[in-house]
Amino acid sequence: MMSVPQKREATSSVQLCRIMRPDDANIVGNVHGGHILKMIEEAGCIISTRHCNTQNGDRSLALLVRVEKTEFLSPVFIGEVAHVTAEITYSSKHSMEVQVKVMAENILTGTKKLANKAALWYVPCSLQNVDKITEVPPIKYASAEEEEEGRKRYEGQKMERLETKLRIEAVASPSPNPEKHTVGFSQSSLIHLVGPSDCTIHDYVNGGVTMKLMDEVAGIVAFRHCETNIVTASVDAINFHQKIKKGAVVTVTGRLTFVSSRSMEIEVLVDVSPLIATEKGKYHAVSAFFTFISLDKDNKPLPVPPLKIEGEEEQRRFEEGKARYLQNKAKRLAEQQRQQ
Repeated sequence: MMSVPQKREATSSVQLCRIMRPDDANIVGNVHGGHILKMIEEAGCIISTRHCNTQNGDRSLALLVRVEKTEFLSPVFIGEVAHVTAEITYSSKHSMEVQVKVMAENILTGTKKLANKAALWYVPCSLQNVDKITEVPPIKYASAEEEEEGRKRYEGQKMERLETKLRIEAVASPSPNPEKHTVGFSQSSLIHLVGPSDCTIHDYVNGGVTMKLMDEVAGIVAFRHCETNIVTASVDAINFHQKIKKGAVVTVTGRLTFVSSRSMEIEVLVDVSPLIATEKGKYHAVSAFFTFISLDKDNKPLPVPPLKIEGEEEQRRFEEGKARYLQNKAKRLAEQQRQQ
């Protein structure tokens, strides 16, 4: 007699805890920003997949489609424990918003600090057919206002994902022997063959793996421009436009778009090429803007060398980056005023 999966209660939140070890560190001993992003995605995937399987029917796995702007508020150090807490805060018919917080605990003193917070969007895909998006069980809201705010966030991210996909540009190869502090001088690429350890049970790349590769490339770009210790300060929305399958070759490319006196904005694009010629051709899979800052040996901010602009396209990207920088700065100031 065939057993029928039983309906189970939804989990309101999930927490992952892990001590940070030397292999999690960057070259100066802080925990790599890519590792934090990977842990955030793992927590989000667990709670959203659990929620989608609380009802009888087609079993599904939640796949990441977008990460909202992520702030790295405090560095995490080797020996500290990272507490990653995830909670579903909104659900539409076919997607979920997951809010994630990362607390860093010094287990010698017991002190804790907020290291990171992010909002992620997932869609549930059938285990039988990865191209089939299943329905999301509804969640309970504390009030009608809370549900309405969530709906506004949902509509906003949906529109931004579409706009981002339409404006993705190909990355040109830099000219030979580029001048220092130009876009071409620091532009960097990483080529990675997607293996089984990179993938979910669907045989598609785990979102956290992709984000870690993107952070690594952005870090190389920032280091080449500054030649100092650099750290991830924030990540603008990461948009996952298409899935990446096991066996594909991914090219992760980063280039500077804007530099202020204290920060660098780096556009990172993930392009996918099939290893087998009979499969579909090259395509854009993921895009994001990373912001890095330069630090001295005491982890104090350093001035960033100005970016030398060459050509109209670089000037246009610089102006667009400047607009994002000023907009984010205004949002931070508004948030600080609300908290006072």
